[in-house]
Amino acid sequence: MKVSLIVSDLSGGGAVRAFLLGQVIKKLNYEVEIVGFQFGEELYAIPPSGMPIFSVKGEKYPGLFKRGMEVLNKIDGDIIYAVKPKPTSFGISLVKKLFNRRPLLLDMDDWELSWHGGDNWKYRPTPKQLYRDIVKKDGALKYPDHPLYVKWMENLVQNADAITIDTNFLKKRFGGVYLPNGKDTKMFDPDKYDSEVSRSRYGLSEYRILMFPGAPRPHKGVEDVLMALDILNQSDLKLVIVGGSPYDDYDDKLSQRWGRWIIKLPRCPVEAMPEVVAAAHVVVVPQRDDLTARAQFPLKLTDGMAMAKPILSTKVGDIPEILNGTGYLVEPGNPEQIAAKIKEIFQDLESANDRGRKGRERCVKYYSVDSMSAILSEILADL
Repeated sequence: MKVSLIVSDLSGGGAVRAFLLGQVIKKLNYEVEIVGFQFGEELYAIPPSGMPIFSVKGEKYPGLFKRGMEVLNKIDGDIIYAVKPKPTSFGISLVKKLFNRRPLLLDMDDWELSWHGGDNWKYRPTPKQLYRDIVKKDGALKYPDHPLYVKWMENLVQNADAITIDTNFLKKRFGGVYLPNGKDTKMFDPDKYDSEVSRSRYGLSEYRILMFPGAPRPHKGVEDVLMALDILNQSDLKLVIVGGSPYDDYDDKLSQRWGRWIIKLPRCPVEAMPEVVAAAHVVVVPQRDDLTARAQFPLKLTDGMAMAKPILSTKVGDIPEILNGTGYLVEPGNPEQIAAKIKEIFQDLESANDRGRKGRERCVKYYSVDSMSAILSEILADL
């Protein structure tokens, strides 16, 4: 049996979840392929080795229709698995389901409309504006991720044969089966790595390392950690950002204001991430309290948990439930509390590391690729 994972944009964040799902599906001994559009110059993340990927250059409408035919012709799995309810993933998959009668599974790891204000977003153009949005070269409706299209796709989720989601927020809104943002805990195994050696390799030996292993965006609260470092004003404390953001110049803005606290490491294959995370003293996941953050399961949580690192995070969405006492929690958007917790952690790092070890035990039990496989195997068997 073969599963075709359909990704809306391989140069966007959905690729990370798709690669994880691909790993889980391969573990279940299904053949897997990843098919999708690529709107940027390069892949958002480096895929796991041995993961077959077919990408088609993304375009605006109407050119996207021709490109869409290339994607449709490539999809040949016995089961179609769309990642995100977008026209370029779920929309394409619905067409394939209609003509080929393939069972369709939809995965949702974000509330896509939350990026545009959620239920408050409305599209009520004047006739003149509607004409411009459709006809002009850079008209808003020529872009496939326009919130109007996302809203249409969300209204069609019931046409999927099954839905997987990764937060309670999404389950309440769309239903579906809970499938967490897990981790390969055999790959992410702290016993295989020496933290001091990792710090030396990446030039971090002189510092106490707070690590954010992902792409900074405003709702992820990295600014709050940097403001906390301003409060503490201790030169050996550094925030290490791994990978950075491909979306805009947000990284540069952070560096312009807080460059003395930031060390950047380049993005790397998933197989290299355990060694990188091993270099951290603390993994920080400082989500702010907004719609987007509440609907997310931050993948950085399981990066740190799997590697038995102390986690410093915020009371947003499912995070308190995921950590369940194995991390350090503060109120969102509160640099003063973050500063106090950083101080507390380093005053008793042995106790913090003990919490980290308990976090790994919890990750292995509830948020591993094995636990994801057990859930997904039942869904695929039913389909």
